[in-house]
Amino acid sequence: MITGASSGIGAATARAVARQGMSVVLAARRLDRLHSLASEIRAMGGKASVVAHDCAVPGSEVALLDAAEREFGALDVVFANAGYGLDRPMHLLGGSDLRAMFEVNFFAGCDLLTESARRLLAAKRTGHLLMCSSCVGRYALPGYGAYAATKAAQTMVCQSMRFELKTAGIAVSSVHPIATTTEFFEQCQRRAGLEKEASHPEHAPKMFVQPAERVAEAIVACLKRPRAEVWTSWSARLAGAVFALSPWLHWRAIRSMIHRD
Repeated sequence: MITGASSGIGAATARAVARQGMSVVLAARRLDRLHSLASEIRAMGGKASVVAHDCAVPGSEVALLDAAEREFGALDVVFANAGYGLDRPMHLLGGSDLRAMFEVNFFAGCDLLTESARRLLAAKRTGHLLMCSSCVGRYALPGYGAYAATKAAQTMVCQSMRFELKTAGIAVSSVHPIATTTEFFEQCQRRAGLEKEASHPEHAPKMFVQPAERVAEAIVACLKRPRAEVWTSWSARLAGAVFALSPWLHWRAIRSMIHRD
C-alpha cells in the first residue's frame, strides 16, 4: 500500500512494484489521478486498487488499512509517502502552518506505520514498513526548516521501530531522496504564494537532482533486500555525514549556493 500515490515518488513506486508482480493499493485524495494510474497498472497486467485517503483526518489510517485488507487481504508492505512542503523562512511561518505540516508529514505517517505494525504483530506475520523521509532529514535548507524538521522526526521514528520490531521479523526502512523532478517544489511555492525561485530543482546542482523513477528503483531493491535507510545518492549521503561532523562546511556549502543563484 502506498499513500501519496497520485503523483511523484508514490506513483513511480506504484508502477515499479507492479512491474515486480506485486498487487498495489493506491491511496491519496486526487481520485482521478489514482484511477488513471490504476488503469495503467492493469493494462500492463498488474493488480491495483484505489482508496480515497486524506491523511490530515485523524484516525484515517484505520479506515485506509481496513479498506486495503478487504480488497487484497493481509498487507505485506506499507509505504507512508504522503506529505508536503512549504517554501517559507521559519520566522515567517505561523504556528498553525507548522502544526499542520507535522500533522500530515509526521503524525499521519507514524500513525499508519504503528497501526500497520500492530496488525502484523497481532497476526504474527512478517512485513516491511517504509516511510519517505528526505536527505533534508539530515541537513536542512533555507526556507525548508519546517519540512526538514518533519523529515528528521520521521527518520528517528523509523530507527526506533526498526529495533523494536526486528525480533518479530518486520523490517522498517526510511527513504531519503534528494531533489526529484516532480511537482513538489511547485506545490511548495504555490502554498507560499511564490513563483519559481532558487529552491526549485532546476537551480540545484545536477548531482543532487534525480527522477522519481530512480527513487522507485531504490525502494524495490530495498524490498528485495531490506536495509535500514534507502539513499538514492551516495554524494548526498556523504554530504550528510560530512556536515554532521563539520557544521561549518554545511554553512559554507549553502551560502555558496545562495550567492551563486
